[in-house]
Amino acid sequence: MTDPATTIPTFDLFAHDLGADPHPVLHRLRAEHPLVRVRELDGYLATRHADIVAALRDRRLTTANLTQGLDRLTPEQRAELAPVLRSVSLWMGHTNEADHVRFQQLLKRYFTPATVHGLRPRVRQLADELIDAVVDRGRMEVVEDLAYPLPANVIAEMLGMPTDERDRLRAWSRDILALFDRADFDQLKKSQHSVLEMEGYLRGLVAQRRAEPRDDLLSVFVAAEREGVVTEDEMVANCVLLLFAGHETTANLIARGVSLLLANPDQFALLKQRRELMGTAVEEMLRLGGPAATIVRVAVEPAEVAGHALNPGDVVYLAMAAGNRDPEVFADPDRFDITRRPNRHTAFGLGTFYCLGAALARMETDVCFSALLDRTPDLRPAYEQPDLVYRPPLNHQLATVDVTF
Repeated sequence: MTDPATTIPTFDLFAHDLGADPHPVLHRLRAEHPLVRVRELDGYLATRHADIVAALRDRRLTTANLTQGLDRLTPEQRAELAPVLRSVSLWMGHTNEADHVRFQQLLKRYFTPATVHGLRPRVRQLADELIDAVVDRGRMEVVEDLAYPLPANVIAEMLGMPTDERDRLRAWSRDILALFDRADFDQLKKSQHSVLEMEGYLRGLVAQRRAEPRDDLLSVFVAAEREGVVTEDEMVANCVLLLFAGHETTANLIARGVSLLLANPDQFALLKQRRELMGTAVEEMLRLGGPAATIVRVAVEPAEVAGHALNPGDVVYLAMAAGNRDPEVFADPDRFDITRRPNRHTAFGLGTFYCLGAALARMETDVCFSALLDRTPDLRPAYEQPDLVYRPPLNHQLATVDVTF
């Protein structure tokens, strides 16, 4: 193990044009310097698959949040945004390991593969309803018409949110997204307004469940509160997280999946011919277009990444987007291959902080593409270039995906 202060090179990540295609830069970094210091992130960037897997499993490295905008505030700004800072600090994945496990234990039975499988018929019904609304037009904008409303409706139903209130969820989520970007102060104040508005709305639903419990996640939280397992503030904050993360990430995955199939017509044709490949196709979508391009870890005691010593408090950005294209693990790593086996991607993380909603996201994506193949088998792009929005440091999001059929 060596001293990172003297051996790890500094890399100016933001001096490169990563907006269109970050992978040439990431391939070069992984080959030449698999761990670099990035001053703008005040941390390290790891790009090799083996190092990322080891870091995700290392108990000396714990979760650190991705709320980049909040991390750059002045003391005066932090005081003004104290309510949203407190809310974010209560989110699963932003807490200490013991609190994270407490929430995982509370909710895990609702997110197991067996429980999630029982939701398949309802998810297919929702997908068909969304396709019904556009099928006569012969075209749709995938993000707005399908990718967002499908998982949003699913998680809203799981939490017991009334149908006529769900349009508000999209508006709130658009604002909350700024917390995960390098947003300016005005955008962060708008995020705080939406978080507080969302929490106020949820407190009303919580009061209803205390009086009349139902078979939904809110009622599970209320029962746990009654037993002293969670507080109301924890309950409401994590319902905000579930409503936001429960659809935002899956929506991006579905949109990226459509884009990948359209960009690789040979693979799209193969999937139409061999529908039994849907499971491996979804895994390949996760590898190349997964919900998180980076996962952040912070050392809570002396540790190491890529053979280099880390001190407590050191932050490491694990570049999943790079690790999931590591040629040491994935043959022809830039190729979209729906038959790829094995596929040891890390799209949902590993270990204690493995994504609670992984089974749900997989199922929703599977059902969504099954519906698309059944209802619109001649799907084709109505764009020349993907409408990608770059969200530093490495995330990309499709703003629109226009298709015809």
